[in-house]
Amino acid sequence: MIVLETERLILRYQKIEDAAFILELLNDPSWIQYIGDRGVRTIDDARDYILKGALDMYARLGFGFYLTELKEGGIPIGICGLIKRDFLEDVDIGFALLPRFWGKGYAFEAASAVMSYAQCVLVLKRIVAITSEDNHASAKLLEKLGLHFEGMIRYAGTDEEVRLFAINV
Repeated sequence: MIVLETERLILRYQKIEDAAFILELLNDPSWIQYIGDRGVRTIDDARDYILKGALDMYARLGFGFYLTELKEGGIPIGICGLIKRDFLEDVDIGFALLPRFWGKGYAFEAASAVMSYAQCVLVLKRIVAITSEDNHASAKLLEKLGLHFEGMIRYAGTDEEVRLFAINV
């Protein structure tokens, strides 16, 4: 199901058939460095990740991380969307693209559409985001979206400190 369209992108629900792309994305060195190793090593692991992650969240909350693809050719480039983490009070925006699609404005285009959707359709009053301390590119994008750094917080169940950004909409 298509959720959002921008000038160059389609953001849609993930499907089990996206498993090969999700496997590639989650095992990209940049994902592992900035987001973390999710232990997804096979197509079956990726299918399970989609089923227990995105598909479950769509069913429970009506939103989640959407597969982001180029309108031209339907080429998947990453994910962008909203997630409700147990350890955060507010809904969190997130995005991740394969490195070959960085620097083209796609992340900002997708995240801007998600922010508008969160505000106008979901009527969220506050949106947050977290990044690893060394993920300067994501922090810069969050600030471009209007989020402001609020401080460091501990990522649930770990010793890792992450940066918390937020915006009241």
